[in-house]
Amino acid sequence: MARVPSVSRQLVVSIAVPLVISFALTALVLDRIFRSSANQATHDRLDEQVIALVAAAGLNQEGRMDVRQQDSESRLSSPNSGHYALVRNQRGRELWRSPSLSGHRVNFGPLLASGRSVYFETQTEDGATVAIFSRGLQWDYSPGNSANLVFSVGEDLTDQLTRLRRFRQQLVAWAGTLAVLLLVVLGALLRRVLRPVHQLEQEIAEVESGQRTQLGVGLPRELSGVARSLNTLLRSEQQRIARYRDTLGNLAHSLKTPLAVMRSSLASGTDVRASLNAEIDRVAEIVDHQLKRAATSGGAALGQSPVALRPLIEDLRTTLRKVHAHKDLSINIVVEESTCFVGDRGDIMELLGNVLDNACKWCRSSVHLQAAIDPRLPPEQALQIRVEDDGPGIAPLDRGRVLARGARADERAPGHGLGLAMVADTVGLYGGDLAIGQSALLGGARLDIALPGRQDSGTC
Repeated sequence: MARVPSVSRQLVVSIAVPLVISFALTALVLDRIFRSSANQATHDRLDEQVIALVAAAGLNQEGRMDVRQQDSESRLSSPNSGHYALVRNQRGRELWRSPSLSGHRVNFGPLLASGRSVYFETQTEDGATVAIFSRGLQWDYSPGNSANLVFSVGEDLTDQLTRLRRFRQQLVAWAGTLAVLLLVVLGALLRRVLRPVHQLEQEIAEVESGQRTQLGVGLPRELSGVARSLNTLLRSEQQRIARYRDTLGNLAHSLKTPLAVMRSSLASGTDVRASLNAEIDRVAEIVDHQLKRAATSGGAALGQSPVALRPLIEDLRTTLRKVHAHKDLSINIVVEESTCFVGDRGDIMELLGNVLDNACKWCRSSVHLQAAIDPRLPPEQALQIRVEDDGPGIAPLDRGRVLARGARADERAPGHGLGLAMVADTVGLYGGDLAIGQSALLGGARLDIALPGRQDSGTC
């Protein structure tokens, strides 16, 4: 595939070509005007010389034509002066010729009738160009005796052609110099004008090489919209990649609990088919939920069905007792049957599973969960959930840090630091609120979560 020329090159060519053509046409027009003016001036000058020749012409004592020249230094009297004159009758007989014609043969053109005139250029034997002007007149020799005569004058155009050639050379030189200067200025201006385009190109290359994640600002109005659109696309792509990466971590973290239940059931030595089938169904549900969440933005949406919390929490309590069977756990639940979460079932299951698993992991023996609808709050924060344990709690300095992905309050403890980060992500998607404090009831950690919810026993 042929390489497409750059925008700057296309602009330079698209402007330079008309510019050069316009300069060439201007030079041709000026040359034509100069030549036309020079020819007209020569024509007028020769016409005046013919009139002066007619005024100076007369008959001498022998009855022959004679021209009485007022100026003895007239160029018509000087050989090789470049000015010539000739008087002929209608039969072509020369009645008078200027002394300057001595040794020169000049074609003065055809014979003309009275009142006619002609102007033309001719070449002499030595190659010189001569301008000829002839006029036909009726000459009265005496009363009742007249004849048609042709008065002709000529002028050597060598000097004029030399001036014309010098003018053309200067015109081409000046026009060429001006064109080059304009092209240089145009190139500099285009380079300055296209600098934002080159900047945008360089920034895109830096984005491709990983040196930057967003395009810069401060571009002209014509490019700022392009930069904004590209930045939006880049942010969307970065969020998509981050969402897929987080989803993989979330999926791995969410599968830990059902896998632990399976391991515990297998170790018990009893009939574990029902338990394994239930956990396999839960694994499938977790995978489907995480894949759906990776493909979308998650969060609240119109038309979500309410999810009853108590049955879901009871199932989680049964599962967590199996996971933490080495502890004598007491998981106390205070949730009314009509308390509902408005959102995706997978989201609330993942959130409560992470919160309760984290509490069971750090507690000594007791975990308390309370959930209720507070009608005084906005619908997006009406569901108030509180989870408390009797563990060591979370230090005030660590309460903000533990919500980041990969961060843990105790780095020596096993884990990946994803549980509370996943909880914070889900709460943020639904526009809720999450606060970490110290439990006044059990003395350990306390998590207060606000999510969309409503009291709806009939729907739940």
